[in-house]
Amino acid sequence: MTVARKQQICVEETPYYHVVSRCVRRAFLCGKDQVTGKSFEHRRHWLIDRIKKVTSIFAIDVCSYAIMSNHFHIVLKVNSTEQWNATQVLMIWYSLYSLPILCDRYLKGEIETEAELSRVKEYVAEYRTRLMSISWYMKAINEYIARMANEEDKCTGHFWESRFKSQALLDERALLTCMAYVDLNPIRAGMAEVLNDSKFKSIKERIENKSTWLSGFGKGETDLPFYLTSYIDLVDETGRCLRDDKTGFISVNTAKAIDEIGIDPNSWIDELKGFKSIGFSAVGTATQLKEYSKKTKRKWTLGIKLKPSLE
Repeated sequence: MTVARKQQICVEETPYYHVVSRCVRRAFLCGKDQVTGKSFEHRRHWLIDRIKKVTSIFAIDVCSYAIMSNHFHIVLKVNSTEQWNATQVLMIWYSLYSLPILCDRYLKGEIETEAELSRVKEYVAEYRTRLMSISWYMKAINEYIARMANEEDKCTGHFWESRFKSQALLDERALLTCMAYVDLNPIRAGMAEVLNDSKFKSIKERIENKSTWLSGFGKGETDLPFYLTSYIDLVDETGRCLRDDKTGFISVNTAKAIDEIGIDPNSWIDELKGFKSIGFSAVGTATQLKEYSKKTKRKWTLGIKLKPSLE
């Protein structure tokens, strides 16, 4: 039995989530179909452009992403919409979807009764919640891509699996491990040999664009507490360790950086290799998983258990 989304996403417990959305048809989301020889590489651009647009509208930031052949990974940070006033909420929502006539009249200053104003406030509250909802965020991305792909393929029906998969990242360590896992996905899959070899992963964008739109470092209290350059070095060194044709190692400086947030450098590679994106709803220590179960009102949570640095 599937678990309700509200029991998988608990922003009060953590703002960070790893999301995976997979194509349901044999025809790939991207890449080259080995049977027909047709290339779908251009769809990667569709997806990146759509992710950027939706991210610019929602109160949700992207920490990392990787566009694979038949699925994509994205690590999200959910922010608050409380600072947005009613007009802002309605205008922001209108940039993606149409508004009820009553809301349109409100924006034009044509509301005349308290009953009408009360109904507008209800709409605002609903849209405010949606604009920080991962479900609505993914809906705005996936529905758009599905329509374009179906039109190109001249077919109808589902393009994506019915539900995206999500994992709660319960602390900085879980966030760092997941971001590195996502950024190294193309290397493990043989799609790239070095970090900046693929155009469709966040690590390349971070390397080449210092003013990137991506989040995760130094912009908020819950962001990772070390420099972006340290993260890039960590992912680069880890990628060499994961490849059979490279002799890799974790340098002293990199080991010190990850040790500061509770990760044992000696077990880092094994921990990353053991990371799974499917079948686990949360990532954290055993204690954190128990607390997460309580917050989401479940008896237990099937999650990836990280060993705390002191136990």
